[in-house]
Amino acid sequence: MKKSKLLVFALIAAGITAFFVFDLKQYFTLDYFQAQRAAIDAEVEARPVRAALLFFAVYVAVTGLSLPGAAIMTLVAGAVFGLLWGTVIVSFASTLGATLAFLASRFLLRDWVQEKFGDKLKPINDGIAREGAFYLFALRLVPAFPFFVINLVMGLTPIRTWTYYWVSQLGMFAGTVVFVYAGTQLGAFKISAGLLLAFALLGIFPLLAKKVLDALKARKVYAGWTRPARFERNLVVIGGGSAGLVSSYIAAAVKAKVTLVEKHKMGGDCLNTGCVPSKALIKSAKLVATMKHAADYGLKNTQVDFDFADIMERVQRVVHEVEPHDSIERYTALGVECITGEAKITSPWTVEIRTATGTQTLTTRSIVIAAGARPFVPPIPGIDEVGCLTSDTVWGLRELPKRLIVLGGGPIGSELTQCFARLGSQVTQVEMLPRIMIREDPEISDMVLQQFRREGVNVLLNHKAQRFAIENGEKVLYCDHAGSSVRIAFDALLCAVGRVANTTGYGLEELGIPVTKTRTVEVNEFLQTKYPNITACGDVAGPYQFTHTAAHTAWYAAVNTLFSGFKKFRADFSVIPWATFTDPEVARVGLNETEAKEKNIPFEVTTYGIDDLDRAIADGTAHGVVKVLTVPGKDKILGATIAGEHAGDLITEFVTAMKHGIGLNKILGTIHIYPTLAEANKYVAGNWKRAHAPKKLLEWVGKFHAWRRG
Repeated sequence: MKKSKLLVFALIAAGITAFFVFDLKQYFTLDYFQAQRAAIDAEVEARPVRAALLFFAVYVAVTGLSLPGAAIMTLVAGAVFGLLWGTVIVSFASTLGATLAFLASRFLLRDWVQEKFGDKLKPINDGIAREGAFYLFALRLVPAFPFFVINLVMGLTPIRTWTYYWVSQLGMFAGTVVFVYAGTQLGAFKISAGLLLAFALLGIFPLLAKKVLDALKARKVYAGWTRPARFERNLVVIGGGSAGLVSSYIAAAVKAKVTLVEKHKMGGDCLNTGCVPSKALIKSAKLVATMKHAADYGLKNTQVDFDFADIMERVQRVVHEVEPHDSIERYTALGVECITGEAKITSPWTVEIRTATGTQTLTTRSIVIAAGARPFVPPIPGIDEVGCLTSDTVWGLRELPKRLIVLGGGPIGSELTQCFARLGSQVTQVEMLPRIMIREDPEISDMVLQQFRREGVNVLLNHKAQRFAIENGEKVLYCDHAGSSVRIAFDALLCAVGRVANTTGYGLEELGIPVTKTRTVEVNEFLQTKYPNITACGDVAGPYQFTHTAAHTAWYAAVNTLFSGFKKFRADFSVIPWATFTDPEVARVGLNETEAKEKNIPFEVTTYGIDDLDRAIADGTAHGVVKVLTVPGKDKILGATIAGEHAGDLITEFVTAMKHGIGLNKILGTIHIYPTLAEANKYVAGNWKRAHAPKKLLEWVGKFHAWRRG
């Protein structure tokens, strides 16, 4: 450290040390002021300028060193100097002291902090560079943010010193007036209407300041747009998938006038190309696999005879049977106006809708974006030439591919890999990472991998697709594996490498609504976009792309925009479960062991092998594991993973436990029906209990029982 920095640090440390060692804080109390009131008033009356300058200097020193006492001194300023001069003195002294603390922080720490954490601080630095004055003003306007913390933290950012000074002076002025006025009333040391008013102002000022801040922010955001004099709708929802359906249902339930616009099919991906058809296919494929192993269940001469086209037709029958749940007729009956057409946001309050019969524009107070996502097809050379199926288009197949490549080892790719293998395709699953289902713990991924290989799936890990080609009429894929080229011939390709949010074509670009690096709509913790009256939810906003999280976020998006200005709720992502419907089925909630290690979160692991479970043995499904992470030494659940039959159903007990703060002790104390798969949850809790049994106490209890036996 340079000598100049050492000197500054030493002076600051000496000042702070002296304050506490010599108990100077006793002079910064209302009791001390009351005791010395007469002498202080006499000094101010005799030498007002000298007294004001001395008070000013002490105030600057206290705030510059970030010492406690500024609030008391502000009250004293009002009592001694009155509202006008008290406000002038405190306003300039507090700003000067804050700037000195800001400069000290910048001089001593900024270079080191930026050098060490510059990459992580880049988004903050960029934000300060763009709108540093506004951010600082927001912090100064709301007294809830500690005065000294703002000084020290802002010193680490690139904001200019002059900007920091004048914004602080302006931002703190209203709060200073309120505190000084409170001091003028305290000067009389008696209850008065003015004193009560001052304390009332102190209480409501943060709320008023927040309202002012929101108004300023809104004015800035909506500048250049003309707000309609009246609105035809309370809410327009773009997208009729899970998120859009729930948003519009909530709006109708609270008697808002809501219009839902869907350009394709109601129900979105989940009903038409995702959850519903895939689970129908999984069931048929599982039945085929079970019948092929009928001897394991004591059956003889069982033959499996099916036509792939019939299975795919059954999938569509299932979709059609579920369709009424998400239909226009149902939602119309619920009070939602449903329009089939393409929506485009043309201003923060207008949506243009193009239908088969023409175009109309609706004015609306609020908009919910629930545009969903679509399969991502990577731009691999030759992929267009060979043709590519996705989770959207695979349902049109009526002939089983003899040789199928599945590109991707995530949930969708793994589910469809197993389905087609069980139905008779020669499936090669290509994954560029070292494991399939990379979000799960290694042993869980390996459990699924080994089952795939037992069922004849050729799983190629660490294989990166490089190019596709047609050679002598045969489709081939070339992969890179450890520097070597691997050639794979195939008849059909299914690409399942992820999904990308639908963020184009409906007005985001024209309104300047930004998207994130992961190409989802950028929202805040309330799911609001750049424009507070426009929210986004479901796959288009993330961070999770599940049907149940889409419905979960839809509640926040609808409520926060319908009741904007009155109440807002932060979206809660603390307990998010999910399942991959392979065999074995894999379900998870909260942390797994891999994530806990990556985040350096202390944990204990407790497991129970489902191969020991009576019901699983009886069902012929005695494979899998229940794995629970807990706080060391406590039964608080950090996360749970289940691999095995009906894991997606069994995980619900742990989801409930985590959501409502229930530990393993209470799960152990809950009666579980025998024989059921759910007993596995109780048994894993029992394993935890045995591992934490009080050994010393049990030794004494053993001696006690021995004594009683004589």
